[in-house]
Amino acid sequence: MLNRILALGLLVSTVSLRADVVLAPPFADHAVLQRGVPLPVWGSADPGEEVTVSFASRRRAVRADADGRWRVELPALEADATPAELVVTGKNRVVLRDVVVGDVWLASGQSNMEMALGWGRVANGKAEAAAAKFPLIREIKIAKAVADTPRSTARGEWRVCSPATAGNFSAVGYFFARELHRELQVPVGIINCSWGGALIEPWISAGALARDPGGVASLKRWQDTLDAYPANKARYEAALAAWEKAKAAAAAEGREFRAKAPSAPVGPGHQHTRSGLYNAMIHPLAPFALRGVLWYQGESNIGRHDEYRTLLPTLIEDWRATFARPDLPFYWVQLPNYAGGNANGQEWARLREAQSQALRLPHTGQAVTIDIGDPKDIHPANKSDVGLRLARLALARTYGRSEVVDSGPVFDRVERDGRALLVRFRHAAGLAKAEGVDSVTGFEIAGSDKKFVSAEATIEPGGVVRVSAAAVAEPVAVRYLWRNDPGPALRNAEGLPAAPFRSDTW
Repeated sequence: MLNRILALGLLVSTVSLRADVVLAPPFADHAVLQRGVPLPVWGSADPGEEVTVSFASRRRAVRADADGRWRVELPALEADATPAELVVTGKNRVVLRDVVVGDVWLASGQSNMEMALGWGRVANGKAEAAAAKFPLIREIKIAKAVADTPRSTARGEWRVCSPATAGNFSAVGYFFARELHRELQVPVGIINCSWGGALIEPWISAGALARDPGGVASLKRWQDTLDAYPANKARYEAALAAWEKAKAAAAAEGREFRAKAPSAPVGPGHQHTRSGLYNAMIHPLAPFALRGVLWYQGESNIGRHDEYRTLLPTLIEDWRATFARPDLPFYWVQLPNYAGGNANGQEWARLREAQSQALRLPHTGQAVTIDIGDPKDIHPANKSDVGLRLARLALARTYGRSEVVDSGPVFDRVERDGRALLVRFRHAAGLAKAEGVDSVTGFEIAGSDKKFVSAEATIEPGGVVRVSAAAVAEPVAVRYLWRNDPGPALRNAEGLPAAPFRSDTW
């Protein structure tokens, strides 16, 4: 009897220690897989366990390594909207249902990327969500998490786009995906990996951040924050206890109590943890096959534009290395007009310039939104045009649609002509002043004294603007829309705005 009990106990123990085959994110029901490239599929199992992956008549087998990790690579597939099953078999069997093949885009950043279609802050968002009957558009929202070291797993589930689900899709991601789906007629998947209020630094790996000049300065500030945390936490707990006592006293006496609770200090586990979002939300996704990346972030880095000049290119190259795609398309939203309490300030102008400088990297593009922001709201309601402008970039630069105009006028060069400067633009076919205004505004010029004054401007043939000011007899530099909230923008025949710029480096 004792031997039977021991044998039964050993059997139960063995079963409990067995590791089921598990797929890595974002492999789940309703997934979209990337067409046209070899498809990595990976996960975990018992060390040495044989794992077989089958999909669309393709079949690959492999044994898990000593750490229980396994990975296969399926041959490239054509786009296919017919739902199929992806089956993974080891000691157990996992079946993913309703899997289609199309294009997958990773959409990341902070609140303006995270803002959902049906939250009530997107222009016409609820009506758009109610009409969103696109079963071949899918989104997976990666759960928010922070980690000190790179993780192998993350949480999220694919949702098929319908009036019941679209309200929770990233609005920018939805409008982008809808335009691509309409134009390309293939399934489109969005991996929504965003977090409101996020800095750029938490999205960059520790190694890359430590090699970046801006990252080094940021890491020093973060260490200072961590060093100060114990004392700040003690003060917070004392303040919270006092607040709770005052609140209880007011309730006992029947008095109204309006005092706000004290805010918890920033410290370990906070979303600002350097590399914390990369570790928990980006690293687990690699090497999932992607078509490209969409990025809408920068608001939380206002005031540190010098650091952003290097941090954005570092992030782009870091993610390309993470996904083993040196040519991975990367398109971002240049920050829109926003007064921020000082319409004539230049903090936002300088951050926009820092974003523009990342265009030196290949396979990149920038959606200019200087004309569709809200001076009073850091979260502008117009997300439709943002998504459509990102889609223009993708269609023209990733999908080779030469007929798609993907940019408004862009500064090319400036020439002196007596008391005037001739500003030449690229992508300026049909160059015109903004709708609803009587004259061209937004230009400033300066002489060698570096004192900029508002200038008069006229549009001439060939994508040229003549700029002058009576107070500047010998102009040497010009700036355009170089303010937080600069006013109306020039546009081209497609209605796309001219990008802000300056010719000086002062």
